[in-house]
Amino acid sequence: MENSEIEQSLDLISLVLKGGPVMIILLIMSIISLAIILLKLYQFYRSELYSSNKFIPIFKLLKKNQITQAQELLNSIIHPSSKIILSIIHNKKLNNEDRENEVSIIGEKQIRNLEFLLKPLEVIANIAPLLGLLGTVIGMITAFSKLENAGSKVDPSILAGGIWEALLTTAFGLIVAIPALGAFYWLDGKVDKVREEMRHAAITTNTIIKNLK
Repeated sequence: MENSEIEQSLDLISLVLKGGPVMIILLIMSIISLAIILLKLYQFYRSELYSSNKFIPIFKLLKKNQITQAQELLNSIIHPSSKIILSIIHNKKLNNEDRENEVSIIGEKQIRNLEFLLKPLEVIANIAPLLGLLGTVIGMITAFSKLENAGSKVDPSILAGGIWEALLTTAFGLIVAIPALGAFYWLDGKVDKVREEMRHAAITTNTIIKNLK
């Protein structure tokens, strides 16, 4: 069992080496991409992005003018919208323009925090197929060069072996790019949803605060 696992590992290493420097770059990019995806999933989970319904009881408390209880509950919530609601409550005595500026600053900070590392993930998803194609082109050039040097003693296996080795980088480039691109769009969509939830929380809280005056 252990011998077969070792053989599989050696086969994988030999495939990477056959792909040349481009394959090694793609391997590094795949590790970075996986690390970013796992980190963002953990961050989104820790930020309670899947529990926006927690704010319904808070709005009920605010409508009853139970500000202190609402603040205590908000302090226990990590969701970015909680920072928006707290800011509006703390700055309720400011005029509308100043309060909106404060909320905007906090909101932008929360969104930037959620968007952190998404751009590198998008870059990897876009560059990986191009790098794979570059590796294939370089491999094809090498294969045809070997074929030319063989002269009249042409062995079809030389060309066939060169072509499949060259195509490895394209295949691996797509393997890296497809999950990275899918993860990027999903994570980016989640950020957009949070942005909308924050906007809704701000509008709802502002309306309640105005009605309390």
